[in-house]
Amino acid sequence: MIPFEFEAPLWQYAGKGGWHFLSIPSNISLEIRSIFKNQEEGWGRLKTTATIHALSWETAIWFSAKDNMYLLPVKTDIRKRTQIKVGDIVMVRTSFFLNQ
Repeated sequence: MIPFEFEAPLWQYAGKGGWHFLSIPSNISLEIRSIFKNQEEGWGRLKTTATIHALSWETAIWFSAKDNMYLLPVKTDIRKRTQIKVGDIVMVRTSFFLNQ
């Protein structure tokens, strides 16, 4: 398992559905992509385990070619359980398995 840690503000997509995301900083995103690009699924989707405030869950990140970074969606249940809201700076740990 290969971990990455970062801090980012929680933000909400203004479009349909109003999804909430954390943007993985570009330098970390590019490092993740250089190691795991061959494991991406459709639309740059990459499975990961994310941890916020000692709460871990299985999820996926998506690569935004426009922003040159991955986006980590944070669903309602996770936001409620960790008591984070839009604008909060959140410390996150993501972990990936390297397929051989």
